Amino acid sequence: MGKDQPLDEFALIAKIFAPLAAGNPNAFGLLDDAAIIPPRPGQDLVVKTDGLVAGVHFFPDDPPGAIAQKLLRVNLSDLAAKGAVPHGYVLTAAFPKDVALSWLEAFAAGLAADQAEFAIQLLGGDTLATPGPLTLSLTAFGHVPAGSMIRRQGAKPGDGVYVTGTIGDAGLGLAALKAETLQLAAPDTAFLVERYRRPRPRLAFGQALRGLAHAALDVSDGLVADLGHLAGVSGVRVILELAALPLSEPAARWAGLETGRRLRLATAGDDYEIVFAAPRAMEPRLAAAARSAATPITRVGTVEAGAGVAVLGTGGAPIPVAQGGYRHF
Repeated sequence: MGKDQPLDEFALIAKIFAPLAAGNPNAFGLLDDAAIIPPRPGQDLVVKTDGLVAGVHFFPDDPPGAIAQKLLRVNLSDLAAKGAVPHGYVLTAAFPKDVALSWLEAFAAGLAADQAEFAIQLLGGDTLATPGPLTLSLTAFGHVPAGSMIRRQGAKPGDGVYVTGTIGDAGLGLAALKAETLQLAAPDTAFLVERYRRPRPRLAFGQALRGLAHAALDVSDGLVADLGHLAGVSGVRVILELAALPLSEPAARWAGLETGRRLRLATAGDDYEIVFAAPRAMEPRLAAAARSAATPITRVGTVEAGAGVAVLGTGGAPIPVAQGGYRHF
């Protein structure tokens, strides 16, 4: 990140981050110590915070724009799973002391592109210098009609379990960046790396899920692990059918019919898809919502009485799972 021009904190904010708040009178040009989120009658404010650390959530030499976009999108993914409409965000960034102005400009350009795409704007935050790794934290705000936020808790026996998009791509993209030999063509590898670096928050579909899903969350730690979270807080047992796992063409080429490889995809993290439980009777409405949001969905299992997650292979045979996904501690 070699420094190409020194900036003090206030100059950095004025040059790099204030343009991201332009046009929003409640951000005060980032010249104050706080911002305002005006109340919206009949709406609840949804708040989500997630952080990224170099060497843990991304590679230090990843493109700065991609790092910025992953930071914003992992938070938008949580808002999507809650059924929320994005409003704004605050950013705390601890940059290495030798960070280059050109790197910061590329980082801000990534945020600007996503602000335009996802209709969200910077409200404020803090910038710091650190002798340690680049550390980023973002808090996103969104709105839902009062009482309509979709929680993790609420799955019921008899529900179907569904997931958006495809599962396991980001895990393979991470493996490729770690120089693991996947024996895939270059375009397949590039697709998987992009899925790791720039997840797609399913905002339109998440908003359509309000009133349809009993419970939902985004897939960040791995599908099996996150189903465990849903099962735990809902007090139910989730059955995951491994054969039903939706795979992209590159992931399907890598996995084939091998149970071990499919299980690896089901326990990989960083997918940032939505997994949700909904009554089977809702399937026609779910399909219509998926078409309207241009977001594919797949039923991957069921909810029953009990506890935990059971992964079933071919013929319904249970598959032991050593660890369902990523753990920080």
